[in-house]
Amino acid sequence: MGRARIKGWRESGWLGRMLWALFVIFFAGPVALLLVFRFLPLPGTPQMLLSLVEGKGAHYRWSNDINPALGRMVIGSEDQNFCSHYGFDFVEINRAVAEHQRNPRRRLRGASTISQQTARSLFLAYQGGWVRKGVETWITVLEEALWSKRRILDAYLNVVDWGHGNFGAEAAAQAYFHTSAARLSRTQAARLAAILPDPHKWSASDPGPYVSGRTGTLLGQAAVVARDGLDSCVK
Repeated sequence: MGRARIKGWRESGWLGRMLWALFVIFFAGPVALLLVFRFLPLPGTPQMLLSLVEGKGAHYRWSNDINPALGRMVIGSEDQNFCSHYGFDFVEINRAVAEHQRNPRRRLRGASTISQQTARSLFLAYQGGWVRKGVETWITVLEEALWSKRRILDAYLNVVDWGHGNFGAEAAAQAYFHTSAARLSRTQAARLAAILPDPHKWSASDPGPYVSGRTGTLLGQAAVVARDGLDSCVK
């Protein structure tokens, strides 16, 4: 009887430690980090570490002075409903699913918001499947609750992978245009936004036909973003 009771205590103790570890990993840890980095620059991300391990390098410097044109270009390119949703754009998600149902052979296109992409950049490497997506969704919920939209966009612009080991607007501006993020021209900002879907394939400094055409489109979309106040939450 005594041995059975001791065994039960041990098992319950193991279960308690596991539950506590899960609580720290999925709630307390992310909340603490988000609260700290709500005010402080991020020292780095898992994706930067992975890039170093893979031998690609990781050029990164946080900047509090980024040309606002880049933010408008990214909103116009990646997430036009950024200021009106709470982390997930269900209109775009439903549209992507409908397109896939019409053309099942085509790959389901992404409908990730800037908030989701920021959560992914902050805490995750671009590996994994549904588990990673689940964690990303949870971090996005916490991020939207604890950060302002302005902070989310600032973090995104500062840590997103712009290709070839360059992370964030400052590193990308220096690498591709030999200038600072603050001094980017509108065209340069549009080129950076244009290559975001595949920055290792497309070039911002030496754009081909696709990037050149996309640059013109984004210049027009950024004007619409400004005209319609789609960036009102980050001004």
